[in-house]
Amino acid sequence: MKSNVRVLLVDDEVDFLDMMAFWLKQQGYTVQTALDGESVIKLVKEGAGDIIFLDINMPGLDGIETLRRIRKFNTDIPVIMVTAFGTEDRIKESQDLGISGFFPKDKDFLEAATMIEAVLKTHKGLRKG
Repeated sequence: MKSNVRVLLVDDEVDFLDMMAFWLKQQGYTVQTALDGESVIKLVKEGAGDIIFLDINMPGLDGIETLRRIRKFNTDIPVIMVTAFGTEDRIKESQDLGISGFFPKDKDFLEAATMIEAVLKTHKGLRKG
């Protein structure tokens, strides 16, 4: 059941974050949000989340550096990078850190739910509720 799936959303754009969080909650997911990399690192260390949607372009600690730091203590949690635009270099760098996919900000949120289900279904060690 989706309500057992805990989604961490990380984005410095509050409007996008709020819309996506609202939509995912309406679909039955448990959602926690963070506005920056430091906050999500703390949440992951505390055991929050089964999957992370992480904005690639954030001020301060960007998504790639945030992911790099998360991977130092958690190599298992699936991460989907979120981007309005991504250069080939940034995409390659993210892939090298073991992401599970990309979610373009201009996509329908329904695709986010599809990605969550597909990633969790194939991700080792995780079970859908």
